[in-house]
Amino acid sequence: MNLPSDLKYSVEHEWARIEGNRITVGITDFAQNELGDIVFVELPEIGAEVQYGEPFGSVESVKTVSELYAPVSGKIVSINAALTDSPEKVNEAPYEAGWMIVIEMADPSDLDKLWSPQKYAETYGDS
Repeated sequence: MNLPSDLKYSVEHEWARIEGNRITVGITDFAQNELGDIVFVELPEIGAEVQYGEPFGSVESVKTVSELYAPVSGKIVSINAALTDSPEKVNEAPYEAGWMIVIEMADPSDLDKLWSPQKYAETYGDS
């Protein structure tokens, strides 16, 4: 399982890269592998408010449609528009080109609810 050590992880399989008061969010390598080939990504509008643990969008794969959950509360300040035409980037590079949104955090203490790579690996196995 590919889990970069500089990221935090949610129980719902999102990752968060912390950059000051903003976090970049995507889904984990484990999640994209479980979903299979991703064919569509639905993301919120820039300026939308998101709440910790609440859905902000969805991914559709050849197997299923899964909701995406905000790992922190805040305002969407950027989206990865490239995923509209190339949703496969989530499968190819979930931690790089497959990022989804950038959130300006309303409450940085939300980060305390996220997991270390070790906790995520222990919970979801190293498969």
